[in-house]
Amino acid sequence: MNKLSIRDLELRGKRVFIRVDFNVPMAGDKVEDDTRIRETLPTLRYAIDQRARLVLASHLGRPKGKIDPKYTLSPVANRLRELLDQPVAFASDCVGADAEAKSKSLGDGELLLLENVRFHPQEEANDPEFSRQLAQLCDGLFVCDAFGSSHRAHASVVGITKFVRQAAAGLLMEKELAYLGKAISNPDRPFVAILGGAKVSDKIEVVQNLMKLADTLLIGGAMAYTFLKSQGLPIGKSLVENDKLDLARGLLEDARRRHFRFLLPVDHVVAESPNSAETSIVDIAKTPENLMGLDIGPQTIAVFNEQVTGARTIVWNGPLGIFEKPAFAQGTLAMARAVAAASVAGATSIVGGGDSVAAIEQSGVASKISHISTGGGASLEFLAGENLPGVEALTNKSGSQKDF
Repeated sequence: MNKLSIRDLELRGKRVFIRVDFNVPMAGDKVEDDTRIRETLPTLRYAIDQRARLVLASHLGRPKGKIDPKYTLSPVANRLRELLDQPVAFASDCVGADAEAKSKSLGDGELLLLENVRFHPQEEANDPEFSRQLAQLCDGLFVCDAFGSSHRAHASVVGITKFVRQAAAGLLMEKELAYLGKAISNPDRPFVAILGGAKVSDKIEVVQNLMKLADTLLIGGAMAYTFLKSQGLPIGKSLVENDKLDLARGLLEDARRRHFRFLLPVDHVVAESPNSAETSIVDIAKTPENLMGLDIGPQTIAVFNEQVTGARTIVWNGPLGIFEKPAFAQGTLAMARAVAAASVAGATSIVGGGDSVAAIEQSGVASKISHISTGGGASLEFLAGENLPGVEALTNKSGSQKDF
């Protein structure tokens, strides 16, 4: 990575603005899952040990540019206090008098968490004046540790970098870029990519890019049915994007022409609806007209497992069935176990996307995965070969100082 790291900054006694991703699931006024908070603790502890004065900013949910108590970061400040075992001040806004006063009163090694940046419409609009106000809360030092927001050209991610001397990556951001960067630039082979989820349209660019990079692509989830229907196979009432059939057909023809291993389900678990109690397993070619596919079947699991077992690099994004329903979770859970086993055998595994990560956690194999990405959308855009605005905006190592 040719960008500055937090390790390159002189932090002692300086206010440093750290953009974190504390967009965590909430249950009332309690943090339900603190994974994203815990993932950024190494960056925070490093800055604390360097005697920096930490000003933290994040978004939470989609308050649509308005103050909404449901999306306050106050409970997150409480959880952060518990995790760090030290005080965390909280500002009632992310700009303005209270935020400025509290940032200026910080001592070395102390922390301030600002209120939700998305309470202001200027955040998502990447407004320059709002960006400048955020920058006033630090001493010219900005650290981005919010990989999950790095695909958004927002004020607290991109705009602020125009008003600071140095903009650097945090330790979590470095880790994300290191794993994903190696996967797309210099992967150990065989490289197997697994894609699931609902829509082909969400992942067209990812499929196209991975077909250039990987050795094998395994497709499951609802998105598989657009590919299957494009080949004239019966899919019953399964979800399909009819307007993407030509595209799917073209991708499969390209794979055949290049002898690229593009594997689709050969059997599946079918039912009348996701809420049906009755399920059955049928070959794709024998799918009844009145039923829909909701998970990959045992033959497909075996085929996919065989590919994963011999892999040296594995990238997985998206569930292979309606994972929320136990009756249709077996394919996703089996894949989680297979990826974990391959990792133990020496493969590098990268898992991203909320449902895939949930499967890894539910299977009890999270500790065996090489890297669990905190950014679903950001990791997809990275894998699609797109530049991430939040990474591009960081200071290059060759030009580590700039004027205000």
